[in-house]
Amino acid sequence: MATCNSCGAELSIAVRFCSSCGTPVGSDDMATLEFATAASPHTARPVPASSPSQRPPSSSGFAISEGRFLPGRLLAGRYRIIALLGRGGMGEVYRADDLTLGQPVALKFLPEEATRDESLLERFRNEVRIARRVSHPNVCRVYDVGDVDGHTFFTMEYVDGEDLASLLRRIGRLPEDKATDIARQLCAGLAAAHAKGVLHRDLKPANIMLDGRGQVVMTDFGLAGLADQIHGADVRSGTPAYMAPEQLAGKEVTAQSDIYALGLVLYEVFTGKRAFTAETLAELVRSGTQSTPSRPSSVVKDLDPVVERVILRCLEPEPRNRPATALSVAAAMPGGDPLAAALAAGETPSPQMVAAAGENVGLKPRTALICLLALVVGLGLSVYLALRGSALEQVGLDQPPEVLRQKARELIARLGYEGRPADSSFDFDYDTDFVNYVEKNDKPHPNWDQVMTSQPPVLHFLYRQSPELMVASDFHDMLLTPGVIGMTDPATTVSGMINLKLDAHGRLLYFQAIPPEKDSDVAPAKAIDWNLLLNAAGLNPAELQSAPPQWNSLASSDARAAWTGKWPGSGRPLRVEAAAYHGRPVFFGLVGEWTDPPRMKAEDAGPGKGKGGAIIGTILAMCMIGAGTFLARVNYRRGRSDRTAAFRLAYAMFIVEMVLWLCRSHLVPGVQTFGLFVIAVSTALFVSGMTWILYLAVEPYVRRFWPHSIISWSRLVAGRLRDPLVGRDILFGVMLGTAWLLIFKVTHLVLLQQGSPPSLAQTDYLIGGREALAAWWTQLPVSVLATLEFFFVLLGLKVVLRMDWLAAIVFVGIFTLAKAYGSSHLWVLVPSEILIYTIAVIIVMRFGLVPLACAVFTVNLLGNVPFTSDFSAWYATTPVAILISVVALAGWGFYNALGDQPLWKLDPDER
Repeated sequence: MATCNSCGAELSIAVRFCSSCGTPVGSDDMATLEFATAASPHTARPVPASSPSQRPPSSSGFAISEGRFLPGRLLAGRYRIIALLGRGGMGEVYRADDLTLGQPVALKFLPEEATRDESLLERFRNEVRIARRVSHPNVCRVYDVGDVDGHTFFTMEYVDGEDLASLLRRIGRLPEDKATDIARQLCAGLAAAHAKGVLHRDLKPANIMLDGRGQVVMTDFGLAGLADQIHGADVRSGTPAYMAPEQLAGKEVTAQSDIYALGLVLYEVFTGKRAFTAETLAELVRSGTQSTPSRPSSVVKDLDPVVERVILRCLEPEPRNRPATALSVAAAMPGGDPLAAALAAGETPSPQMVAAAGENVGLKPRTALICLLALVVGLGLSVYLALRGSALEQVGLDQPPEVLRQKARELIARLGYEGRPADSSFDFDYDTDFVNYVEKNDKPHPNWDQVMTSQPPVLHFLYRQSPELMVASDFHDMLLTPGVIGMTDPATTVSGMINLKLDAHGRLLYFQAIPPEKDSDVAPAKAIDWNLLLNAAGLNPAELQSAPPQWNSLASSDARAAWTGKWPGSGRPLRVEAAAYHGRPVFFGLVGEWTDPPRMKAEDAGPGKGKGGAIIGTILAMCMIGAGTFLARVNYRRGRSDRTAAFRLAYAMFIVEMVLWLCRSHLVPGVQTFGLFVIAVSTALFVSGMTWILYLAVEPYVRRFWPHSIISWSRLVAGRLRDPLVGRDILFGVMLGTAWLLIFKVTHLVLLQQGSPPSLAQTDYLIGGREALAAWWTQLPVSVLATLEFFFVLLGLKVVLRMDWLAAIVFVGIFTLAKAYGSSHLWVLVPSEILIYTIAVIIVMRFGLVPLACAVFTVNLLGNVPFTSDFSAWYATTPVAILISVVALAGWGFYNALGDQPLWKLDPDER
């Protein structure tokens, strides 16, 4: 039952005046009904909800009448009563001065008879608990509960102004610009409540105050409740005239119910009229479920159509058809920027506010088509430039790895090792020591065409076999993927293990075999024909001179030999080392002046030498982890972080890491694979955990300083994969990554003219489909981690330097120096790196995480692909497939960026 705001008498919903005191019942003054939770859905008890706005504070602040406390009375030794502001069925509200803090406050007292009702006291305390969960400039702050002489009260913010209901009765509808401003503030306050799981349930003009500055303050959380704790008859508590249909029917009350009430309030604010007029509760229920309100434009002819659409969407009878959040309503209002409003108020926008902000359309069809065409042209130009600077094109890789593997096995058999191995693996690698030697010593500029096509070879085929299953134990990169076989992992220490290197044509470069650990054959050593090894290496024994051996292998030997000469076709100095045991070779190697003994690198460097960079890198990494962990903990404890997005990103990283393990690891049919699985899960948890920490550390500050830069990301992690803004940023990211790629390729061609070596493509793409997929998949976590690293560094600079432009300059300077340091071509690299990292800063600040991650993914992926102009080459399908994947990603972004817009307008009248 409704009650009179003045005397508390029960009112029929149809009456216009109180029968007891004659007070007018205003159009929005139908009192709040509270239903007992234990009662049946059809039984209400007339307990009006507490609300200072049932007799709202006036703008003038005069006393309505004398209450139980006279002006000047000092309560609790702290609060001096100034005036009675309002009286309702659930008590009185006074204005008072807090003498301790020197600030005005409002004191809300329960009725004297209610102090003996424990259920009412508990509901009173619950109002304070719930109201204190929400802290926002557009929500009336509640401070504490107190008691004086048996009178229970709570203190709250004093709002010196007028409630919206009084204002609308006094002046009618508000000007559209002011109404729009009020709407945005209402949405912000309601969103803050919903973000804490609090439903207002009694949103109406009488519970909305406008202070002396015109700012909106939502009041009266007497019926507010936590979304997951409202059940049964309590669902129907509220003001019937401002209830959603599902709430009136007693079905449910959700955030969408508050959105419906918001729509009713906005209807009145913009038109000065109620959306529905009803004389009875039954009529009100029918109006909400079976009819639609008059269009606001039928009341206000010049109302903005956008405003009308927003209001009518809020008033949809079905909750699922209403806007998802109050922030969605604010974002849809004309000319509004809820993010700017939140920042201006000193607030950090919530993740939901960020996701709801921005445009809901991606790109115009013409713009999207131009971007896609520019991207395709850029990719084509990048491939052309890559072919001009590719080392692989010059090497001439004619034989696939399967053929080279077979040649390796045949050679091993000819050398006397005919047993079938239990396990084997193969790979490609570059002799970077030789490339660096040529770049440094061939003056004035190396003839790279000759270097790549002659001996010594730049590209090596690596093969190893073992009489037992091989299980790698080391980590080889930052992704910590276990089980990746290398030439030294697992260590070549088991009898019968063989390591071998061939060039691209199958010529022998290196051989090592481990003889038996125990040998009962005490016969004299058999003679060995060294020519078998020299011929396998493509060397003419007649052109070599004997020399004393210098290189020792790990294998035990009873015969050693060495020769010196020239590499065939190049004239570079060559040294050949060989060793045998019982007539079979155990070691063979072609050695150049550039060849460093791998087991003596630490000895040559000396104690502590060459470790400075590693130590500094480790310290910086630990500092970043420590700082990230500290910030993540602070943000988590203070509720600043987007925990849902952080969990989803970490979960995705875990899945990516496990897929990488399946693609990269050398899996064997034994219990060892289960051990690798345990390690893979552990490292995946570590990498995903570090991603989670870094995200919790970075994201709240990005949302604070550059919220517009993560709008598309917030929508993406919310599951809106086909959002037009997400599509736009994916398209932009791939396009900007292609621009980066062009800069890299042009820079490389300039450096090539200055003597730098040709580009060495990633060899993982040459091994097989599983390894190529792993190389492609690797770029997913790398791009995410690199993006978070960029944000982390830039935000750190922003916090220290305060100014965006200064932080951007220092950011570009740091990364440019890191990339160009030690180069002999600074005049080329410095401008190139400045341009690249300037683009990165622009992406970070303007477009954000999604396009930056897509750009990093694109440039890292395409920058290392083994492109070839010979489509008959055995590896030609791999770069084509990778190009198709990039174009498909861009096409997906292009398609979604259009939204519902047709690409072509066939009707001339629509142009």
